Amino acid sequence: MKEQYITVLGATGSIGRSTLDVIRRNPGLRVYALTANRNWQRLLELAKACQPEVLVMADPEAAEQLTRAVQCAGLPSRITSGEQALCEVASHHSVTTVMAAIVGGAGLPPVLAAARAGKKILLANKEALVMAGPLFLKEARDHGATILPVDSEHNALFQCLPQHAVSGSGAVDWSAHGVKKLTLTASGGPFREWSRDQMKLATPEQAVAHPNWSMGAKISVDSATLMNKGLEVIEASLLFSMPQASIDVVIHPESIVHSLVHYVDGSVLAQAGRPDMRTPIAHALAWPERISSGVEPLDLVAVSRLRFQAPDLERFPCLALAFEALRKGESAPTVLNAANEVAVEAFLAGRIGFMAIPELVRKVMDAHECRPLQALADVYDIDNWARRNARDLLQAVVDSDVGSHNG
Repeated sequence: MKEQYITVLGATGSIGRSTLDVIRRNPGLRVYALTANRNWQRLLELAKACQPEVLVMADPEAAEQLTRAVQCAGLPSRITSGEQALCEVASHHSVTTVMAAIVGGAGLPPVLAAARAGKKILLANKEALVMAGPLFLKEARDHGATILPVDSEHNALFQCLPQHAVSGSGAVDWSAHGVKKLTLTASGGPFREWSRDQMKLATPEQAVAHPNWSMGAKISVDSATLMNKGLEVIEASLLFSMPQASIDVVIHPESIVHSLVHYVDGSVLAQAGRPDMRTPIAHALAWPERISSGVEPLDLVAVSRLRFQAPDLERFPCLALAFEALRKGESAPTVLNAANEVAVEAFLAGRIGFMAIPELVRKVMDAHECRPLQALADVYDIDNWARRNARDLLQAVVDSDVGSHNG
């Protein structure tokens, strides 16, 4: 494997930390830059272990605190802050590889910068693709960037699809390669067996307690609502040029089979492994080769039983909303993503209940008239509109709820 110089966007999150663990196990992988939002203490600890050239904080105040701490620790790293700094470390001429693991729409600018610089992009930020998929993919094609999916489901599909087709760029006629359908698996999250009435009373602490995966708060809530799987369906459609009618979802509580590809001859290829993100990270870092990830081999005898069932769209309407956004196309996925981010933030802050998340997303989607995204300015315009609309509707919901309690 060739030596790689890596920028890790979102280094303090679960994906970022797993990436650094894989890097530590493989001498040919070196860190150029680490970035974080506000958690300068955790970034400092990571920097002590790998001593990158640059540390970037999205928050300028956190950058000032980190600067003082780095000086006290005697580290050689240079400290910068802000969106432009994120874009610079994603596109720097020394960097070969960018791990895109910033959660939410904030990850779009540096990922676009990496695409325009022709980098190898390990894509863990699904929101950037959902927000601006066609534009992002065009930038990658135009500038010779390589996009390798890190989400366990998309990485599994990547491994199971014909490599001579999936490693290319642009649209693919999958029927010519015998591919019939893609199936993404979902654990079902912590509320898989809960009724709607029970989920109405769910707390943020319960929602982030994922049974199989160690993830951040936002993606854990998305997993609990199945919005995460809905975003992944949109991402799969874009990444693999697959129509919505050829993508489905099954609930698989064990999270051992990560996704499946169905072929016209009746064969179904599945990628299986322990629910540990170091496996897809290592695969993407080394592709088309293989390196050690630190993950223990899968023991099928110990697993013993694998279950699969259809998702319940009545209890988990966020998945249905994502399929609807994919059917509508154009600006609908951008609105879906923005409204969901506002709703999840409000839920984590205790302002709304769990089942209000899909209700708020539905209201914002209903208020939007889809239009084409012809330029990046269109993406930001729609994203900002959806967030404003969601916050306006959210405040009405909060005021109504407060009024009912006071009455």
